[in-house]
Amino acid sequence: MADFETVRAADVPADGALLDVREDYEFAEGHAPGALHIPVEQIPARFEAELDPDQDYYVICRTGGRAVQITAWLTSQGYSAVFVGDGMGGWLEAGRPMESSTGDAPQVR
Repeated sequence: MADFETVRAADVPADGALLDVREDYEFAEGHAPGALHIPVEQIPARFEAELDPDQDYYVICRTGGRAVQITAWLTSQGYSAVFVGDGMGGWLEAGRPMESSTGDAPQVR
């Protein structure tokens, strides 16, 4: 049994701190406004400087594989992390706000 909570993208609070762990190109193509972006491989080097240990983070990737790993890892480091089980695909399907850094319409792929 996991030592962390799992939620659907539709249930992430509007003011929840979203941590997007996808690659740069994925984030640029479509992401939630205000999401903190740290690619999965950079988390170990950046988490202490960029994450507040008193903040609850909703960890998201495209479909869940990377986010579940980072959620478990952050929890083991003493951080409060919630796994967004249906990922950015679920975010898009739920009609949650999205933006793009490319100038094109936001997308998830």
